[in-house]
Amino acid sequence: MKATGIVRRIDDLGRVVIPKEIRRTMRIREGDPLEIFTEKDGEVVFKKYSPVGELSPFAVQYADVLARACNMTVLICDRDHVIAAAGSNRKEFYDRRISSQLDDCMDARQVYVAQAGAVNRLQPVEAVNRYASVCAPIIAAGDITGAVCLVQPESGSIPSEGDVRLAQVAAAFLGKQMEE
Repeated sequence: MKATGIVRRIDDLGRVVIPKEIRRTMRIREGDPLEIFTEKDGEVVFKKYSPVGELSPFAVQYADVLARACNMTVLICDRDHVIAAAGSNRKEFYDRRISSQLDDCMDARQVYVAQAGAVNRLQPVEAVNRYASVCAPIIAAGDITGAVCLVQPESGSIPSEGDVRLAQVAAAFLGKQMEE
């Protein structure tokens, strides 16, 4: 565990403030759920809760089927990381942090579709120089919980209407799974 040198006191209601620097670094926003763990040595650990992460084994299978159907690399992300990747380049994406561009796209609750010759391309993952063909936000109980992204093939071809619908259906299905 990494020490920060920051000490906070618990108030009379049992609350502790997580410093702004840590919230920014860890992308913790107001209203984000946190899991609380305790260790035998007295440590109390806060971890961002990922409802999409709970579906991880299922998401891997879904991504694999989707990748075969659309012949593209498929990413299923929570609000921070890629939790499932399938297709030809899956290893370079798995467990990578999502980009601020994808985060903004999810916040907008809009489906991103790559356009031919577009200058503003969406890079879904930090430190991987590949671009999205389609990104559809996963919404569960009114909250944005992640996204389904189809990665643009090396040829740079634009997505078909069928590819867009597949991503939208996948995102809607995963959202419904989290609600149950």
